[in-house]
Amino acid sequence: MGTPEDVNDSSIRDDSNDDSTLTPTPGSAGRPAWRSVVLVLTCTLAMIINLASSTSVSVFLPVIGRDLDIEENQLQWLVSAFSLSSGCFLLLLGRLADLYGRKKMYVIGTLYLGVLSIGCGFARNATALYILRGFQGLGPAAFVPACLGILAQAFPPSRARSAAFATFSAGAPIGGAVGTQIGGLLTQYTKATWRSPFFLIAGISCLCAFCGFMVIDPDVPSTEKDKRVDWLGAFLVTAGLVLLVFVLGQGSLATNGWKTGYIIALLIVSILLLGLFVLWQHHLEKNTGTKRPPLMKLSLWSRAKGKFAVMQAIAFFQWAAFLSWYFWAQVYYEDYHKISPVLTAVRMLPMTIAGFFCNLFVVLVISRMDLVILIVFGTSFTGIGALLFALIDPSAPYWAFGFPAPVVVVFGADFVFAAGTLFVAKVSLPHEQSLAGGLFQTLTQLGTSFGLAISTIAFDAVSHGATDAPLKAYKAAQWTAFGMAMFCTLLAAIFLRGVGPVGSDERQKPEEREENDEEKSVPRVRTPSETGSPSRT
Repeated sequence: MGTPEDVNDSSIRDDSNDDSTLTPTPGSAGRPAWRSVVLVLTCTLAMIINLASSTSVSVFLPVIGRDLDIEENQLQWLVSAFSLSSGCFLLLLGRLADLYGRKKMYVIGTLYLGVLSIGCGFARNATALYILRGFQGLGPAAFVPACLGILAQAFPPSRARSAAFATFSAGAPIGGAVGTQIGGLLTQYTKATWRSPFFLIAGISCLCAFCGFMVIDPDVPSTEKDKRVDWLGAFLVTAGLVLLVFVLGQGSLATNGWKTGYIIALLIVSILLLGLFVLWQHHLEKNTGTKRPPLMKLSLWSRAKGKFAVMQAIAFFQWAAFLSWYFWAQVYYEDYHKISPVLTAVRMLPMTIAGFFCNLFVVLVISRMDLVILIVFGTSFTGIGALLFALIDPSAPYWAFGFPAPVVVVFGADFVFAAGTLFVAKVSLPHEQSLAGGLFQTLTQLGTSFGLAISTIAFDAVSHGATDAPLKAYKAAQWTAFGMAMFCTLLAAIFLRGVGPVGSDERQKPEEREENDEEKSVPRVRTPSETGSPSRT
């Protein structure tokens, strides 16, 4: 069994003279350039529908409420149910993708999302829509980790891989635009109203499945000898995450808030389940050969001298900050200024445009710029966006606070996602790419729930005691987002120094490998340049 490249100063070389783009590389096994491009675009389109499925519903919640007679305090479940399933099954489905085929999981996941989206479009009552939205999230939980594994397998470390991952990351802001902008327009101007966005997502999902079947490389069998699945670990982590996400989402909405009995009980149970999961994974990893392989090796967190764990923590708090800003900015416009959802979406449009250019920037500089610089600047810009809303003057024109905030706030999300997924792919073994990618996605989902929970606590605490609430309460929530973003900046500045450019071709000299192998717990994988063969899983 091999090990990924370790990350330190000696292992990184400048690859600025590499002229490769999305063209055939040694790892692409002679794939034509057009097929490589279509493969990347197919994965990116899947990322678009993932974000569109998640964000679009929030735009037309009031319309659904009126049509299906759903009480306002119950509408949020249409968003939460999707996030609950899509975030809590990423680890398990990522592991299954690594074991049984990423292409299979991609095609199944996109088709599944398409079918469930059609079901949502034809739902006739609230109960049916709640159930369908809950199960709908399993589709992205299957194909998003698969996409990360597919790209890592298709493109060995090079500028081609950097371009592929950055393009995939660009699907997030585009998906947000498709969900909010196009979803709002379809709801307002089509006869089917809120059902139209679901039908659009269904059509794009089926297109993804067809393109994936045609252009994604055939699945290569896993290099693991023991392909048994750790079902007990899967149950413990999935159940623990489901309960934790539920508690984070409902803690502030319960009858007595966080003091409500069932909220406290479920929080304790979730922590116990996750603690048992960690102990069980430790037991399995220490007894390799006599027990089945763990769902997630705990040693994965110590990769690259612990920088893997730091990157996961940054992803967690960055998404906590970014999505907190996004949520409370929408609430500020719609509840405080009484602006319609469509006009609110227009005010958020600069974020989508800035996000596209952020990912383009990553493509151009990721092989030359040190990871720590990207992360520090990105997360600090997210903090600036939250700071602008924490200091906002309601009487000031939109261009003073409202315009610059969405422009800068997206830097952290896009830089962390693009560079973070490249870093995770770099330090992960070939047979664990989807699992590691799924873990990264899980942390962003948990960060979202955590950020909204913490910022809501800040909002409620100020709104109950402030004389000019709710303005001070909105600002308190944004100050919370600012603090979380600055914590990310601090983590990156202290712990990510010396990583270097994660987008370069990081093949080492033999003497450098000997130094790094002293810190590795498993044997080294030979690189394509040493074996003369394509890098395959």
